[in-house]
Amino acid sequence: MINRRLLLKLAGLAPFARVPAAFADEAEFKHAISLFDDIKYSPGFKQFDYVNSTAPKGGRFRMPAYGTFDSLNPYTVNGDPAAVSVLDTLMERSLDEPSTMYGLIAESLSFPDDKSRVVFRLNPTARFHDGKAITPDDVIFSLETLKANLATQAAYYKNVEKVEQTGDHEVTFVFNQKDNRELPSIVAELPVLPKHWWTVLGADGKPRDTNAASLEIPLGSGAYKFKQVVPGSTIILERVPDYWAKDLPVNVGQNNFDELHYLYFQSVQVAFEGFKGDQYDYQYETSSKQWATGYDFPAVTAGKVVKETIALKQVHGMQGYVLNLRKPKFQDIRVRQAMNLAFDFEWSNTNLFYGLYKRSRSFFNNSELEATGLPSPQELALLEPLKDKLPPEVFTTEYQNPTNPDGAARRKNLQAASKLLDAAGWKAVDDGGKRVLKNDKGEVLSVEFVLDSPLFERITLPYKQQLELLGFVVSVRTLDDAQITKLRQTFDYDIIVHSYGQSMSPGNEQRFFWGSTEADKQGSQNYAGIKNEAIDALIEKLIFVKDRKELITACRALDRALIWNSYIIPQWFGPDERIAHWDRFGRPDKAPDYALGVPTNWWWDEERAKKIGG
Repeated sequence: MINRRLLLKLAGLAPFARVPAAFADEAEFKHAISLFDDIKYSPGFKQFDYVNSTAPKGGRFRMPAYGTFDSLNPYTVNGDPAAVSVLDTLMERSLDEPSTMYGLIAESLSFPDDKSRVVFRLNPTARFHDGKAITPDDVIFSLETLKANLATQAAYYKNVEKVEQTGDHEVTFVFNQKDNRELPSIVAELPVLPKHWWTVLGADGKPRDTNAASLEIPLGSGAYKFKQVVPGSTIILERVPDYWAKDLPVNVGQNNFDELHYLYFQSVQVAFEGFKGDQYDYQYETSSKQWATGYDFPAVTAGKVVKETIALKQVHGMQGYVLNLRKPKFQDIRVRQAMNLAFDFEWSNTNLFYGLYKRSRSFFNNSELEATGLPSPQELALLEPLKDKLPPEVFTTEYQNPTNPDGAARRKNLQAASKLLDAAGWKAVDDGGKRVLKNDKGEVLSVEFVLDSPLFERITLPYKQQLELLGFVVSVRTLDDAQITKLRQTFDYDIIVHSYGQSMSPGNEQRFFWGSTEADKQGSQNYAGIKNEAIDALIEKLIFVKDRKELITACRALDRALIWNSYIIPQWFGPDERIAHWDRFGRPDKAPDYALGVPTNWWWDEERAKKIGG
């Protein structure tokens, strides 16, 4: 629950705190913000290049969601919130640029060269769905609410020292750091909550609580609002005809469907059967097996379902088995290295993935941010001062995963793993005819994999067999969405599977992926429990780079430090996006470079729908 004193403070309007005169005199308000001043669209632009400004409005678009939900409030860790928001943000991201945003609730912004603060001028026409104006007070309330309720958001906005109203339509964020290139962009992404709605009684006559799970339909400001909610099953959004921002350049040609349907399924397998039966329209395919063998149903053969592979300009982050270093058994790097030697990706790729994947060897796969070869002189300038806190291989060896092209290589890797375990104090002993690893205390080296999908069982069970050959005692559990969420929040696991998404311009988010300060904060994304001074220092170097060249150098240095510490057993990535959809839709000829744009840029095509009978 939000601190009562904080709510009372936010409820009153203090006299405007003016921006320092020196800054006000120099302030230049801009229509857009980019991390490195590579703004594509000039002031007064009409629309993004990747949209159809004459796209018809109408129809509906149905999408799957997985698990369940018991709350429509996404700004709390309590309950199981639906991953649906009807709120606009201060600015809107372009999908054909790596790091640029343009005016939405905030029509312009200004910040000094040292990025010690940022001022947003709000669009005076910005409105919530009840017609109330969006004000600086709402922006202040939103930041304080997110920081109070969510550990990840508290970390994300931790460098915002204060936020204050500095004009009728102006709000200023003051930072506790200078030259942090991302901070103005970070606050530009802020979703703006309606303070006047959250600080009064709800439909049940009780005070609304931003930190509580609730199925009361929240007030929004975006292109869609809630139309129908079936708890745990279905959410239907309807387009707002008089949406305040529908004619802004960032929205022209977008948000074309009259309705968006989110249909919840307990598993991806059940959901796919629903897709085949025309219960929803669009499938983003993550299973290589399903992609290779599952699309032979009649609707595909008849041309009613279209199957596509799309290449985007994006970084493929790290997906892997995350080892919880809060457990003493994983704190010895030799144990972690041995577990990597036992993972047979080549067998899995051939027998399970139909050769569609590449093994991850970086936290920034398939991009210029990926560390290759030996460190450059520029990287060494960052790494050398941290030499005593990094594995020596960072400086001497290009990272490569162990490979298993044949049985001989597999046996050799297992032998190397066995030597590492022995050196770490885990001796293989006979225990009733079974090989088991024990330390000098008689403790057994047991590990448990906690999975969030049955799809990972077919990969993990063969891995289990390899580990058991070494003497590990291995168990595997597959949990539902609510159970796995709770375990992640409390770090109550040995090993989980997680995918760390990355952008073309990494920065502050690296703190809560790998930063020491996040290791013990429940709800953070430092799932491995990493506490490493060298990695903390490299993250800070990355955050404060001056240009793109420095960013690439810092990313590569951080990449080397992470991968050589073996915190994660790397899994794989697919170089292309795989989608399938019922052929009822139109879309622009030019697709955005950095996102699929589904369903935002698509539209209902009545003629296509009639042809396939829907």
